Amino acid sequence: MSKVIPLAMLLTLTGANFASATDLRKPYNWAIQSVKHDSSPLHVKRVIKRAHTLLGIPYLWGGMSLEKGFDCSGMLVYLFKHEANIHIPRTTAAMLGADLKKVARHALQPGDAVFFITNSGSRSNHVGLYIGDNRFIHAPRAGKTIRIDSLDNAYWKKNYTTARRF
Repeated sequence: MSKVIPLAMLLTLTGANFASATDLRKPYNWAIQSVKHDSSPLHVKRVIKRAHTLLGIPYLWGGMSLEKGFDCSGMLVYLFKHEANIHIPRTTAAMLGADLKKVARHALQPGDAVFFITNSGSRSNHVGLYIGDNRFIHAPRAGKTIRIDSLDNAYWKKNYTTARRF
């Protein structure tokens, strides 16, 4: 008999644990990432999908059409009317004055309307559509086109005021 103790016996005697083949296929806890399931209602998904097709369309004050362009609130009115059959107030001020659910910034969900002050006034005068991942789609101003911006951008972070859910 050999004087060399087999490695397996040595490890067993020292209290080492062996992993089964099944255990070896399991990821470490630190490697497991949470999976985000999109729980947005179907109408919100349609609104957001359609909003992406509007990227690059020019801003037009008072605009509410594909042919001529959109202003910020006109874009939301168009999207919710055509994709979800939801009729929302026409202007940013009217949206804020309507009896809509207020949403805290940390509780934003895709499809929420996000509001900003973009002039030196004290009232919100701009609105965009929150699309998730701290981003929103909006029609910014004359000379610009519909685009996606981040709420983490210093300008939008500073000028954010509130959000509403339709």
